[in-house]
Amino acid sequence: MGALQLLRQNRPFRSLWSARVISFAGDSLSLVALMLHVASTTGQALAVSLLLLAGDLAPALFSPLTGAISDRFDLKRVMISCELLQGLLLLLIALAMPPLPLLLVLVAARAIAGHVFLPASRAAVPALVPGDSLEAANSTLGFGTNASEALGPLLAAALFPLVGIRGVLLVDAASFLVSAALLASLPSLPPASSGERERPSLLHDARLGLGYILSAPAVRVIALGFFAIVLFNGVDDVALVVLAKETLRAGDSAVGLLLGAVGLGLLAGYALLARYGSRASMVVMLLLGFAVSSIGNLLTGLAWAVSAAFSMQAVRGAGIAAMDVATNTLLQRLVPPELLGRVFGNLYGAIGVAAALSYVGGGLLLDATSAPVTLMVAGIGGTVATLVTGLALPAAIRKSSRG
Repeated sequence: MGALQLLRQNRPFRSLWSARVISFAGDSLSLVALMLHVASTTGQALAVSLLLLAGDLAPALFSPLTGAISDRFDLKRVMISCELLQGLLLLLIALAMPPLPLLLVLVAARAIAGHVFLPASRAAVPALVPGDSLEAANSTLGFGTNASEALGPLLAAALFPLVGIRGVLLVDAASFLVSAALLASLPSLPPASSGERERPSLLHDARLGLGYILSAPAVRVIALGFFAIVLFNGVDDVALVVLAKETLRAGDSAVGLLLGAVGLGLLAGYALLARYGSRASMVVMLLLGFAVSSIGNLLTGLAWAVSAAFSMQAVRGAGIAAMDVATNTLLQRLVPPELLGRVFGNLYGAIGVAAALSYVGGGLLLDATSAPVTLMVAGIGGTVATLVTGLALPAAIRKSSRG
């Protein structure tokens, strides 16, 4: 079933898709607003960095617990509760405009609530669509959320003169309420383990989720491979700014072009996968995505002009879309339903840690060498990780299937 047919004929999935698109658009609005607010009130780049760190790193620290919550309760109720909580926190921020320490706490709390929602929404997809439509469903979600995230800053630019920073934050708070209303139309999605008479503690469930990832060969290889790819390539956003300004001697517009190229490639990749993804092997698609996303950075390091770097980054965006869709689809098919939330929670938590490590290590390498060297090192490291994953994954999947 293609993407448009899936959205037309599957009302529950359409509600989930619409809720995600609206919520992601609101998130990108509030991120721009909060960055501008912090920059204007503190005048410090470090404060903006702390804001981003609170939103990215705090959820990663709680990822074993956030995934366990998804597996423990009705997924519909979990998602609605998370959206309402995020809307309430955004409302508090908008009304109070608190000082930086309290703002960081509220932003971290909102990010943790969002990280509870993420594995729940991924775990809900197999319950809402047929198994042979998972590729189209994951591609359609990826296209919608990335498109709304890309359009969010443009919408913020249009709203700032009309409603100001506080008004933009209130719009984001309202988007969570709309998302919760859409999710209310979903059928009940009880946990797969709802028949158990006595439930262990939440910490026990969290440990069980971590233990499953370590003991399941295919899941372990996929998670480690994804972690390695992000660890090597996460620094590219910073490196691209330096590449455009210092190496290629271009202006600010060139920086915007290079950073936007990946987004264009992402949208094109998701659109193609939504139409043709069901015809491809997800294992091949995963490895192809790993390879393209890494080699794209390697070739960008060798680029002689902004146009060449733009082309490489656009192709790389399509590779990122492929590895995202393949990862979600493989896990949805390999992992037992009662553990799916914990696997997704831990995976995305690990990705957040990998990105943070990449920013630090890549930033040091960038200061010590240059943008081309940093991008080439990132690409080579990611390519090696792809080869290792490619050698280990087929045998791991066979072992998991026998198990």
